[in-house]
Amino acid sequence: MPDASRTHLVLIPSYNTGERLFSTVAAARAQWSPVWVVIDGSDDGTGERLQQMAAGDPGLRVWVLPQNQGKGSAVLHGLRAAKDAGFTHALTMDSDGQHPADLIPAFMQASLARPETMVLGRPVFDASAPLLRVRGRRVSNGWTQLETLFAGVGDSLYGFRVYPVTDLIAVMERQPWMRRFDFDTEAVVRLAWRGVKPVNIDAPVKYLTAEEGGVSHFRYGRDNVLLTWMHARLMVEFVLRLPLLLFRKLAKKPPFQD
Repeated sequence: MPDASRTHLVLIPSYNTGERLFSTVAAARAQWSPVWVVIDGSDDGTGERLQQMAAGDPGLRVWVLPQNQGKGSAVLHGLRAAKDAGFTHALTMDSDGQHPADLIPAFMQASLARPETMVLGRPVFDASAPLLRVRGRRVSNGWTQLETLFAGVGDSLYGFRVYPVTDLIAVMERQPWMRRFDFDTEAVVRLAWRGVKPVNIDAPVKYLTAEEGGVSHFRYGRDNVLLTWMHARLMVEFVLRLPLLLFRKLAKKPPFQD
């Protein structure tokens, strides 16, 4: 097992992921320490079992929330605990096995080299990716590019990424959103507005079938309505912020030379 980091941890929110959670956590622990898991009101027994695993592993820590509150809320719970413990950065990854645990060290090293940035996974899809979801994320990414004035966000939805803890907590505590499925996209937009630059690293994404133990809580109708509402809110705020965003963008450009 790797030596424990004092600044960077892996943070995994989980809701009713079943057996896949344990292989995901084991893969993450093989690459990094510490790994923290926030069980978001699961009723499948995974929380209690994972707590038993953590009792014999000092590199694994588990919180079990009494009620399901959403991905963003679970991440915020972990971020606050991380800040209290002195950690500066958290790599978030899904619990369902879609994200590449073997790339955790590379993402952490990129963050250590440039701690002022957010290190974002840029998904590389294989044949398992549902075409409707691949096309749908292009729409969300297009809106994100506009909302951030083309700050360089490679993908707005891929949740395998390293955040600066203090900046993300500050962003989340200033408004009531980002508590459910809308968390990933709104996080990168608001961090970009805050001046946190993105670093993009290609990373594969695997959509597991039910036979492979894959679990998905994504619902096309419900979650696309949520994303539409999110982008509508962000666009209104973007218009209000536009003069400041333009000033910042232009001020960072070198002066014109013949």
